[in-house]
Amino acid sequence: MNKAPLRVLVVDDEPDIRELLELTLIKMGLDVITAGNVSDAKARLQREPFNLVLTDMRMPDGEGIEVVEFIAEHGLDIPSAIITAYGSTENAVKAMKAGAFDYLSKPISLAQLRTLVKSVLKVDGNGKSSSIERLVGDSPAMLEVRRMVDKLARSQAAVYISGESGTGKEQAARLIHEQSGRAERPFVPVNCGAIPENLMESEFFGYRKGAFTGADSERDGFFQQAAGGTLFLDEVADLPLAMQVKLLRAIQEKKVRKLGSPQEDPVDVRIICATHKDLAALVEAGQFRQDLYYRLNVLPLRMPPLRELRDDIPRFIGALLDRFATADSRPRLTPDAVKAMLAYNYPGNFRELENILERAVALAGDDKVDVADLQLTLSQPLQEQDEAIPGYAGSEPLQDFLDRVEREAILKALDATRFNRTQAAKLLGLTFRSMRYRMDRLGIK
Repeated sequence: MNKAPLRVLVVDDEPDIRELLELTLIKMGLDVITAGNVSDAKARLQREPFNLVLTDMRMPDGEGIEVVEFIAEHGLDIPSAIITAYGSTENAVKAMKAGAFDYLSKPISLAQLRTLVKSVLKVDGNGKSSSIERLVGDSPAMLEVRRMVDKLARSQAAVYISGESGTGKEQAARLIHEQSGRAERPFVPVNCGAIPENLMESEFFGYRKGAFTGADSERDGFFQQAAGGTLFLDEVADLPLAMQVKLLRAIQEKKVRKLGSPQEDPVDVRIICATHKDLAALVEAGQFRQDLYYRLNVLPLRMPPLRELRDDIPRFIGALLDRFATADSRPRLTPDAVKAMLAYNYPGNFRELENILERAVALAGDDKVDVADLQLTLSQPLQEQDEAIPGYAGSEPLQDFLDRVEREAILKALDATRFNRTQAAKLLGLTFRSMRYRMDRLGIK
């Protein structure tokens, strides 16, 4: 099935450069939007979804690094790359520290540009996502996530994805969309916390020409952009109460009214929302509408934190290292580095794991990544990790310690429930299937 093309924002004040980049990216099957200055780029980023931003460093009204910082400050999960003058290493380093993932030197090598785009967007040259390393893992928790994604993809009801920051909520939403009957239509991600409150109505529902000062043309809102497809509302808990009322009505009536329009237009979108906050608690506190909560929380999906998927961490590491590999090199971790990675707590979950490995591969002098390259001390000192796990003295392999603790907890639960596995699973907060898997793995009869 044909999917909506990935979108790239190209920011450069030189028309010839913009045209060259645009034509090259279009030939790769990508949808390209251009901006000639920093202000225009920021405005585009505020109102439109993008999968990648390529920006020149020097422009008439500022520097491209301001665009990179804008993406970070507004919590936009969009990779960016800087185009800088040849040999300007200082600018490149400055951009990387601000959040850019890579840079291109002028004069631009189109081969280098294609490689960069394929790497970050995981495309095969025709705009198609390669779906590498998505939701891999064989732990009961990850198997349950994959089972739920397949199940939710068959439905048309609203989905509420909960989980800590960095657990892959948008990735799960994209998979649900791509496996659904709406896959040929757009997937429109919206960061609800990044939109100024006074612009929310026009951003969600669009506006007619002349609706307000500066509305010099008609524009579709997020609902119209996602027509026939999926509208993903990330950080939905950040919506102000006034906008919650309008969103509720749009979902209930399946109609929206553009600003300045005398009539409502029907819309057909599937809503998937996500947040790292506790929506139920916000409802109790009067900070989120109960009626909207019930409209959104029809089909729940919980994304587990990385600390609950320790058995899968080697698989995740392997998939990421495969991504960072090139034709000339294939990075690998030393045994000590593997041990450190398995012991780490990952407060930033998958996003932190990816950042740690990407940084380590860049810092390593060769294909061998050692403990020092991981720089885990930036987030949690390694010497404190043993203290973070009560009872672990470091005298046995970490996995053996975890298995022993898990075995003791299961046996205590079985003893407390007179060996009723169903009741013991409930006591431990596990599904019966997960309980049976753990008992088999640990040899508990």
